[in-house]
Amino acid sequence: MFKKLAADALGLSDIGIVVPKADFDKTESDDFLMHESGEEIFFLIKTKADEYCFTNKALIHVDGANAISKKRTLKRFDYAYHPITNVTLETAGTIDLDVEIKFTIGSIPMTVDIHKRFLAEIKDLYKVLFAISIEVKENEKKYAIAENSLSYASQSMGRIGNDEVTPAQSFEEITRFAHDWMQENRSKYAKKDFTDTFELYINQ
Repeated sequence: MFKKLAADALGLSDIGIVVPKADFDKTESDDFLMHESGEEIFFLIKTKADEYCFTNKALIHVDGANAISKKRTLKRFDYAYHPITNVTLETAGTIDLDVEIKFTIGSIPMTVDIHKRFLAEIKDLYKVLFAISIEVKENEKKYAIAENSLSYASQSMGRIGNDEVTPAQSFEEITRFAHDWMQENRSKYAKKDFTDTFELYINQ
């Protein structure tokens, strides 16, 4: 405990800060945004070694080995393909200097320590991540229902006889319809842009 307090006092700890919007363009993460496709930063946490950049489409993690090394590894996790789950927030105790937000993105567990003076901002981030996790889960259920509905419809069509339509024509029509149906529902329920969710909860 005394080592931790000493490290914090000397500025050597890896407790993060929330970067203000005006300084987003001064971070490493900003260099890796896909600006061309409308990607923008909504929340950014910076520690001595890492950056955790939450955009409307993905988490960009600039992963540093340590505070001294200049070597960085860029990791990108698009929300559409790496669902967010297990979101928790641990607030600071009496002598703690940090709060801790935890979540899993895809199969990767993340833990980020942030100075407790940013608790209000981290509460907003918690709401965003939790809301995204719920929406993705609900969309997965809706897509599964649409997929099952198509299966039932295809089975029913197979039992309906029509002397004017050959099996090949019937198969072609069903295949075309199935393709269009799945593409439409995939586009509807595989959400890639969560601008609306960030704008709802992030107050900057």
